[in-house]
Amino acid sequence: MLIEALLAIHIAVLGYWLGSEFVINSEYRYVCRTPSLPFAERNKLMEHVLDVDQHVRYALVLQAVLGTILAALIGYIPGGATLAWIAAAVGVVWLAFVEVIHHLRNAPAGKTLALIDRVIRYVLMASLFAVGGAVAMNIVPLPVWLAAKLALFGGVIACGVGIRLSIIAFYGVWREIEAQGSNDAREQEIRWIYT
Repeated sequence: MLIEALLAIHIAVLGYWLGSEFVINSEYRYVCRTPSLPFAERNKLMEHVLDVDQHVRYALVLQAVLGTILAALIGYIPGGATLAWIAAAVGVVWLAFVEVIHHLRNAPAGKTLALIDRVIRYVLMASLFAVGGAVAMNIVPLPVWLAAKLALFGGVIACGVGIRLSIIAFYGVWREIEAQGSNDAREQEIRWIYT
């Protein structure tokens, strides 16, 4: 019964993640393609995009934690209930860390914390790709479907990292618009970054 409930939650989190991504994409696109709005209003909308982005971050953590718990309880990986409890505890700490990063994003420590967060994602992404590759080479005895799922999850994280890097580039231009005003070249650049 517990495993079935966790599987249902695992699937629901994917829907939650996807829905959050749709909201972010729609609002970010609107901001990038509506230079007629006053900058203060556009900037307020971008702050909302970053607030909604928290849901994507929560979903990533929840998927990683739930996946680990399920794999341990079902027996795909060793550790059983002990590993499941450890994964749950790590998940709580990781969710708290993600929340702290969000609240401190404009503080001096924010950039350092964001870098740590990205490094965690790089390590997770590399680990997922490594497991997928190890299964493909018959080094790790996991079902092929699970290895493919893990490799695809690594790919999703890679896309998220790429999006994060493009947002950093976006804010470079965004600060120019804030300081010096909008012009066709800057607006074209943020539309290109969005694309």
